[in-house]
Amino acid sequence: MSYAISDSMTMIGRSIRLGRRNVDTLIMSIVLPLLMMALFVYVFGGAINTGTAYINYVVPGIILLCVGYGAASTAMSVADDMQKGMIDRLRSMPIRSFAVLTGHVTASVARNALSTTVVIGAAIAMGFCPSASLVEWVAAVGLLLLYVLAMSWLAAGLGSIAKSVESASALSFFMLFLPYLSSAFVPTETMPSFLRGISQHQPITPVIETVRGLLTGTPIGDQGWIALAWSVGLLIASFVLATALYRRRISD
Repeated sequence: MSYAISDSMTMIGRSIRLGRRNVDTLIMSIVLPLLMMALFVYVFGGAINTGTAYINYVVPGIILLCVGYGAASTAMSVADDMQKGMIDRLRSMPIRSFAVLTGHVTASVARNALSTTVVIGAAIAMGFCPSASLVEWVAAVGLLLLYVLAMSWLAAGLGSIAKSVESASALSFFMLFLPYLSSAFVPTETMPSFLRGISQHQPITPVIETVRGLLTGTPIGDQGWIALAWSVGLLIASFVLATALYRRRISD
């Protein structure tokens, strides 16, 4: 057990150091969500009726968009290690297979935490007015952490099977696209019936509705339990899938 922890800590330190050097990825994971938030608030916000100030409605969706960008970069980082022979060098060393992916996932969580903090700070400067208590903030952060972990492990698995960094980016594209088919930017009731069904039966919508309710006081209903079930289920499935795909790839 101690060796597994030591291996994981070593790979976590490596991934975080690499992340600090890869300034472009870090900047884009922050700048792109900020640009999207400014676009929706200042360009589209006046034309979208959500029954509340649009910035209060859209911020949870932008946070989930941050997660998508962060997860996509995780897939590319894993694929880059595969392509540059780093994994081949590690195969000759007594390092647990999951430790490599743990390093990438932890770096992804740290990157997402930074970008989310920046986005929330910018949103408050733009007029976002959260009404959450300390307990509600903790609950929202906990749910977001579960979702970030689930998406990061899924991305790590996709990066393990990608043949190139470019294909890893393509495989993880749905993580960037899925928030647009949710309640992130407009209420699901305004969508055509066939899109409404997709929006209401995917993991992002209940996570967004729960975070929105915790931060701004909108009704949550049973969305909280659904969001928790989705996040825990995705985390378990993503971890199992990622480790299985990685072991299969390095055994080829």
